[in-house]
Amino acid sequence: MIDKEAPVRLQRYLAACGVASRRKAEELILSGKVRVNGEVTRTLGTKVQTSDVVEYNGNRLSLETRKLYIALNKPRGYICSSSDPEGRPMALELLSGSFPERIYNVGRLDFNTSGLLLFTNDGEFSRIASHPSSEIEKEYLVETAERIDPAVLTDFKKGVNVSGERYKISDFVLHGTHEVGIVLVEGKNREIRRLFESAGYYIRRIHRVRIGPVRIAGLQTGQHRALKDREIAWFFRQDKRRR
Repeated sequence: MIDKEAPVRLQRYLAACGVASRRKAEELILSGKVRVNGEVTRTLGTKVQTSDVVEYNGNRLSLETRKLYIALNKPRGYICSSSDPEGRPMALELLSGSFPERIYNVGRLDFNTSGLLLFTNDGEFSRIASHPSSEIEKEYLVETAERIDPAVLTDFKKGVNVSGERYKISDFVLHGTHEVGIVLVEGKNREIRRLFESAGYYIRRIHRVRIGPVRIAGLQTGQHRALKDREIAWFFRQDKRRR
């Protein structure tokens, strides 16, 4: 919670206004998209107060009074971004009109991956839920064209190198000859695809079904719901546990 009487760092103020997570807000500042009292600032240490005029992309910002925590079942063929020069559909558009507040996705799912995606306007929540140090489990269902060899999954659990990058799954459960549940903790970019492709598998489908205690069960494709109080509290407890 921001003290409205005390100066705060600009990136924290942007996060509290629902622009983006604090880490993403730093990128926006460095790219020159933020003005303070009419002047572009690229200094991350800049401090502002609520009396200052802070603008992002020409729009004046104000602190959000209602914190939102939303779970969406993202369909395939949607990108996780607030804009796209190629004109592809955005996951955020599926929430358009439902919330007057500015919200943004927590982490990402790639264009061809479906499933659970979180949205918020709370920068602290976004930091906890998305940062690798929080070690929050993310569970996926993976369907392949080829029969899955359990020995390959065991290798994935031990860890393998792909193009100089180390990848490792936390756990797995086979659901059939061509489908497996995969649990990741760190979740590097396109980690599942790179692992399976490195072992010669063609992936038909990746669908995220869980992030920490939040499950996608009951949400139809394209539908969303508010996170429950106990789910929100769980994420904040992970932050306190690691301090």
